[in-house]
Amino acid sequence: MFTGIVEELGSVAARNGSRLRIAARRVLDDSAIGASIAVNGCCLTVVQAGEGWWEADVSDETFRRTTLGSLRTGDAVNLERPMAADGRFGGHVVLGHVDLVGEVVSPAPDLRVRIGSEHMHLLVEKGSISVDGVSLTVFGLDADSFRVAVIPHTASVTTLGVRKAGDKVNIELDVLAKHVDRLVSARNGNTRGIGGVVRKIFGRAP
Repeated sequence: MFTGIVEELGSVAARNGSRLRIAARRVLDDSAIGASIAVNGCCLTVVQAGEGWWEADVSDETFRRTTLGSLRTGDAVNLERPMAADGRFGGHVVLGHVDLVGEVVSPAPDLRVRIGSEHMHLLVEKGSISVDGVSLTVFGLDADSFRVAVIPHTASVTTLGVRKAGDKVNIELDVLAKHVDRLVSARNGNTRGIGGVVRKIFGRAP
């Protein structure tokens, strides 16, 4: 489990088929073969490592459903090791399982990301979301997008500082919201999620 607090800004050293080599140092301190490291919010497994680099095998499914498939040599990437059992919980619960790819509408510091109307019922004002592996607080929701404030420090130590309109970003929705939505949906038959329950009870969307 991760928390969305990026530890290091690494870079893509090479890509050979499904094998991705990442240049990094800090996240290698206690990451043995088989350890997990999140890359732009995607949980990957260390399969080989050397001085200042590590490698992971990435499945076709992961390449297809995340932004990892578009990475090029030299691209910066956000890196985070799993949270230690005795560590501080700095962000929110992040699994490293990307739900969808969003699109930047406007860049930091007032970052707006479009994710599509079908996912918006899982977001709430002041709730949490992971954008390229960075834990952020949601506000400014509209029909198909949300805003997050990116402070100067976060912009300087993550990829969010260089994202521009049209760029794609990995999105992991709040796992608690997803579980509640699934449970509510199952209990209410073909009523779709929390939003559907509200419509069923009150005759309108929240």
